[in-house]
Amino acid sequence: MDTAALNKTIRDTAALDATMPDAPRLTLRKADRLHHRTLVNGLYDGGNSLYSYPLRMQWRALSQEELAASFRGDVPKGIAPVQMMVTIPKRKQRHAVDRVLMRRRVREAYRLSRRQLLDCVCSMPYATVSLSFVYISDKKCGYAKVQSAVVTLLNKLCKALAEKQEAMP
Repeated sequence: MDTAALNKTIRDTAALDATMPDAPRLTLRKADRLHHRTLVNGLYDGGNSLYSYPLRMQWRALSQEELAASFRGDVPKGIAPVQMMVTIPKRKQRHAVDRVLMRRRVREAYRLSRRQLLDCVCSMPYATVSLSFVYISDKKCGYAKVQSAVVTLLNKLCKALAEKQEAMP
């Protein structure tokens, strides 16, 4: 997908948001970003992993009790049902401009594709789902490839959450 087509898609999405006032907005707010050290450490210590080249996704679903135990009963306000972060290792992308570009592409693909995941999580008994997208390629990939990887990972995550819920007593 070239830049002109991407810009047209973004404009069409913005126009669609403006014409449907009661439809949810496709913004990525601060509450949607994973930044609590407790949740990040728990994600990498006890999370699960899914792959779709060029991304790896770590995820961890927490119930309300598990979330309260993580924060020792004092859960901060503003924790969204799904929180995400993007990591681009310096070992894979040497130049900062390349890391920033890939981080923006992953965030944009997630922002436009997360509606299905939010619907899936809200229908389940989880207080929050923490996600971390890790870029594993040493080459820059186009937006279309990143977007297809994000969509594939989110679909796999919905299936994994459903299986986890079925396994719960």
